[in-house]
Amino acid sequence: MDLKYEKKNIHSTITEKEISMMKKYSKEYMKFLNEAKTEYLCVEYAIELLTKNNFVDINTLQEIKEGDKVYFINKEKSLYVAVIGKDALTCGVNIIGAHIDSPRLDIKPMPLYEKQNVALLKTQYYGGIKKYQWLAIPLAMHGVIYNEKNEKVVVSAGEEDDDFCFTITDLLPHLSRDQMKLSANEFIDPEKMSVLFGSIQDRTVKKDKIKENILKVLYRKYGIKEIDFARSEICFVPSFKAKYVGIDESLIGGYGQDDRVCAYSTLKAIVDIANKPDTVDRTMIAMIVDKEETGSYGNTSMSSLTFDMFMNRLINMSGEDADLLEIYFNSKMLSADVSTCVDPCYEEVSDIQNSNTLNCGVSLEKYTGSGGKYSSSDANASYMSEIMNLFDREKIVYQLGTLGKIEKGGGGTIAYILANKGVNVVDCGTPILSMHSPFEVASEADIYMTYKAYVEFFRMR
Repeated sequence: MDLKYEKKNIHSTITEKEISMMKKYSKEYMKFLNEAKTEYLCVEYAIELLTKNNFVDINTLQEIKEGDKVYFINKEKSLYVAVIGKDALTCGVNIIGAHIDSPRLDIKPMPLYEKQNVALLKTQYYGGIKKYQWLAIPLAMHGVIYNEKNEKVVVSAGEEDDDFCFTITDLLPHLSRDQMKLSANEFIDPEKMSVLFGSIQDRTVKKDKIKENILKVLYRKYGIKEIDFARSEICFVPSFKAKYVGIDESLIGGYGQDDRVCAYSTLKAIVDIANKPDTVDRTMIAMIVDKEETGSYGNTSMSSLTFDMFMNRLINMSGEDADLLEIYFNSKMLSADVSTCVDPCYEEVSDIQNSNTLNCGVSLEKYTGSGGKYSSSDANASYMSEIMNLFDREKIVYQLGTLGKIEKGGGGTIAYILANKGVNVVDCGTPILSMHSPFEVASEADIYMTYKAYVEFFRMR
């Protein structure tokens, strides 16, 4: 009997068959990363995947029954998915929830201006970023704009396949003596993080010649005027594609893996289970939601009562006499969000004994938060044991982590929101290096193990 706990490296036990399946999964996942760089694009991608697998919009149904596969779209930026099980809803449901917003640069309501013979767009960063990481890299523009006729215009420009991109300039080292004396948080003024947007003049006007030319280009391409920026959601994200990292191609690097790595695993898991002939016992619910990176505020966030509306709709359409709070009380959830990983170059911020390492599996985190466990959902011991026993039984390689050393920082997930409703919740996601940077890195093996963990959780009684 082995009494000592030791982490397992996935590569020490993985079979050739599993490696082949992992590689196939990775290719599909990287395609998702490249095509779904905003919440809108994530939801579009998810709906296409669901539709191909015979899921239907719940708004098209009058009633639901065992085996039905439905989804509900919340303002094009969040999505709730359900596969109806044979057990009554009152018995509880199995929920996996991930978020699809990632740190980025949003434009301000009136962003366009001209200065020193160039046109620029003012931005405001979204989520927690290191500002210097977003300078002097190629950027792509994505989003939606509504024109004066209230017509939706989709904007997508500057991706790697295009022959142009955007960027934010950085101060040359020759003139940075004063700047380099400042702290990393101070030496980049966020008001100077303006995107280079063009430089050709309109010679038919006398003032703001470059700005006028840019407005004509925008009108020609998209049929929009300057005022339409105020009714838009436009953001700039890294334009480069996801790639394998390392000579052995064992890691995956790309933008937005926090938290689209867990979002994709969640969607893929529920789709794959739904495609199997056997019915599920407990109703499965997958969620991909917005606004986690800014505190889960707003009508597309997990805090929105829209999810309660969706759950009430499941109750009413099933014909079951059920109480929503009782369903929550009997439900189980994985808060599917990425976690920190020991960076070999910065080990000093991690409690190695209680931290995640690459290739050692999906991370289970009993609590997040900061300092004295502030702003955290602390899973109870019995639920931790239930999930650990499930993973042990199904041979899911997992590890137990925390968010680094106490008072070195911290963070949170959507776990507390569902916990406040009475749901049993624990954080479970993929460990990530360079989190919140334009190019995050994860282990291919950990990514695949995350998917396998979610499959087994959905099947759980």
